[in-house]
Amino acid sequence: MKTSNIDAIAKSISPTGALSEIQMVQTQHRIHLAKYWEIQTGERILEIGCGQGDTTAVLAYFVGDKGTVHAIDIASPDYGAPETLEQAMSKLKQSSVGDQITVDFNTDILSPEIDFPENTFDTIILSHSSWYLNSQATLFNMFVRFHKWGKRLAFAEWDSRISESHQLPHFLAALLQAQYESFRESSEANIRTLITPEDSKALAKQAGWEIIDETIIPSQELQDGGWEVDMTLYDAPEAIVSIPNMPDQFKTLLYSQLNLLKSYNGQEPIQSMDTFSFIAIK
Repeated sequence: MKTSNIDAIAKSISPTGALSEIQMVQTQHRIHLAKYWEIQTGERILEIGCGQGDTTAVLAYFVGDKGTVHAIDIASPDYGAPETLEQAMSKLKQSSVGDQITVDFNTDILSPEIDFPENTFDTIILSHSSWYLNSQATLFNMFVRFHKWGKRLAFAEWDSRISESHQLPHFLAALLQAQYESFRESSEANIRTLITPEDSKALAKQAGWEIIDETIIPSQELQDGGWEVDMTLYDAPEAIVSIPNMPDQFKTLLYSQLNLLKSYNGQEPIQSMDTFSFIAIK
């Protein structure tokens, strides 16, 4: 892919409309994923957990003007910063890839009201969005529904099997969030369930999918690890205190992990975990 094409994609989703190092790194990662998934011109794609459209824009570019990307997110349009989901997607819809994109917010993909005819989509994509789910059971139920709607399943998520010591703070921040979020009945946290590569593969297989390929994509240059650590250090103290049904001994354990995370912060460069991805067919 030519640099100019990468620039065009990055600009279409940049909050300022101008290129930045952060946006270029984020967009390059999505391009790497789309190439691994072998997204083709003319494909019909369903993207679950689209957020502000970083992956949506890349998918729309790859499918071209003869393809479609139906992007869905359970969050409300006014969620997100520095741009809300609606602001980011509205701008993307006005870009050169906007015509092939359909966006639905406030949409629970497991609602009985949501359905598509069999094999409506060539590929269904769940990318860096499974940890937002409230349980592994929810992911399994989604995989079951996808089995009717699509011909292929493409999955990507952070790889909790850390390969470098500098990835440990990112993993520890994710583990902390997943532990205290498991006590909440409702939440809009970034991480609610820690799903490992083995978990995701097992759930997909149980839902009837055949995994035909898997890979690990180095992702240390992504800024997400540092963002997640900062957010956890800010949110965790209040979150732990505010949960009434958490045993005191477990709170002590979480505080110990939080102190460990603090000890790593600022001492060494924080690297994001690698990305685990698989491709599955019926």
